[in-house]
Amino acid sequence: MQRESIPFDVVIVGAGPAGLSAAIRLKQLANAANSELSVCVLDKAANVGGHILSGAVLEPRALAELFPNWQDLDAPLDTPVTSDEFLLLSANKATRLPTPKPMCNQGNFIISLAKLCRWLSEQAQQLGVEIFPGFAATEVLYDDNGGVIGVATGDMGIDKHGQHTERYQPGIELHAKQTLFAEGCRGSLTKILVEKFNLARNAEPQTYGLGIKEVWEVNNEHYQPGKVIHTIGWPLDNHTYGGSFIYQMNDNKVAVGFVVGLDYQNPYLSPFQEMQRFKTHPHIKPLFEGAKRIAYGARALNEGGFQSIPELSFPGGLLIGCSAGFLNVPKIKGNHTAMKSGMVAAETVFSAIKKNELTTPLLYKAALKKSWVWPELKRVRNVRPAFRWGLWLGLIYSAIDTYIFRGRAPWTFKNHPDNKSLKPAKDCQKIDYPKPDGVLTFDRLSSVYLTNTFHEENQPCHLQLGDPKRAIDINYEVFASPESYYCPAAVYEIQLDDKQQPYLQINAQNCIHCKTCDIKDPTQNINWVPPEGGGGPNYEEL
Repeated sequence: MQRESIPFDVVIVGAGPAGLSAAIRLKQLANAANSELSVCVLDKAANVGGHILSGAVLEPRALAELFPNWQDLDAPLDTPVTSDEFLLLSANKATRLPTPKPMCNQGNFIISLAKLCRWLSEQAQQLGVEIFPGFAATEVLYDDNGGVIGVATGDMGIDKHGQHTERYQPGIELHAKQTLFAEGCRGSLTKILVEKFNLARNAEPQTYGLGIKEVWEVNNEHYQPGKVIHTIGWPLDNHTYGGSFIYQMNDNKVAVGFVVGLDYQNPYLSPFQEMQRFKTHPHIKPLFEGAKRIAYGARALNEGGFQSIPELSFPGGLLIGCSAGFLNVPKIKGNHTAMKSGMVAAETVFSAIKKNELTTPLLYKAALKKSWVWPELKRVRNVRPAFRWGLWLGLIYSAIDTYIFRGRAPWTFKNHPDNKSLKPAKDCQKIDYPKPDGVLTFDRLSSVYLTNTFHEENQPCHLQLGDPKRAIDINYEVFASPESYYCPAAVYEIQLDDKQQPYLQINAQNCIHCKTCDIKDPTQNINWVPPEGGGGPNYEEL
């Protein structure tokens, strides 16, 4: 069976805030110029927003530029921030610290990013954008000169042995004058493009964190809609970067999350277990008394910042949003910068198509430097790397950088790859995590149940081991199989075969697409690729 080919002017991979903002801006420009422009958005989730996870407190700056009348259009920003609290936790105490300037949220809104993306998709479709959820882009298409000419979606109906089943359907080729990659953090096609075009040649290595998030229904005297709480310190030690957020939304809902920097050193550390332990703190626990957990999810996030931004354009395409790494770490926000990057990309692409100048390098990066995104990220470039010195020195440097240098220090710190940070297990102490009580704390499998995750079981494993032997000789023997600790979905387990020899069991059906294994594996032996389109979590509240 031959693959069908469909031409578009612009194809966008990913229906997140960056991809949808780019699509909307393209159609706005085309409609204003009375010109025809075909725009297509692909998303691997079964429904738009199904794979979207973020804190999220939204700074509405980019949204207001995209839709100055967003309030009249009933954008789902219904919980304005009313107060900020920044806490340093010890095992039994909470000390309130001055809220750092980047974390002050006056004028911002607590949102569900999944709901915002669904709203953005509605606006895009009204403008004429074609959106295809449930189709995973698995291949980049190139012309004879090596330039990108679009993408192909994955074949459907391939069994776990690679054979066609009765459901078999070949993928579809989507050809475009320009292809925008908005896959989010650690995109599978973005990885290929970065390597093929050497896009990271002038950049520091990208670094990451893993965010674990739950949504609860609460109804007690501690609930204060609009209140934002961030914490640092316990349960992490002073050498492990991370912290929590508690965002109290309307409708008696509270989003609680915990982020751990993936440059941690102890292979026994479990970000999921640290998050569960965090909720038991005497200052935090009362908020969840009598409450019910209704949603769970996890996702890696970019933390490399300004110095880790790769080259953004290549023949036939651009990187936008978290595919490029536009998260402002001190703000703990990246949705506004992702949206703006998509809008700037759209303006660049539309101008190039209109002038028929697609064979010359697009001026996307130059335009982005003239926007507010570039200086915002440059000012905070040294904050996250400073925490490699530990919590206290990181806090001290961050205060100096923010209030004295004001982000204009004449140096830029370097970043180091997260997969190289682990110490051998023999040099580390095993962490004794308490058993879950099923009321406030939970295990990973019951948590995965709340993600509505589904994968067609009879399909090739989308978690590809480069060398199964390395998973035992290195990961197991040297690092005590860190994948069995860092995975927030219990995908990886060490089992014994008939000869009582250990092997790595991969429960791919549990995968919630956080990408942590692709990032943290010590020898980069795990390659995450998209499963059959529509597979994975189906987030509704996150």
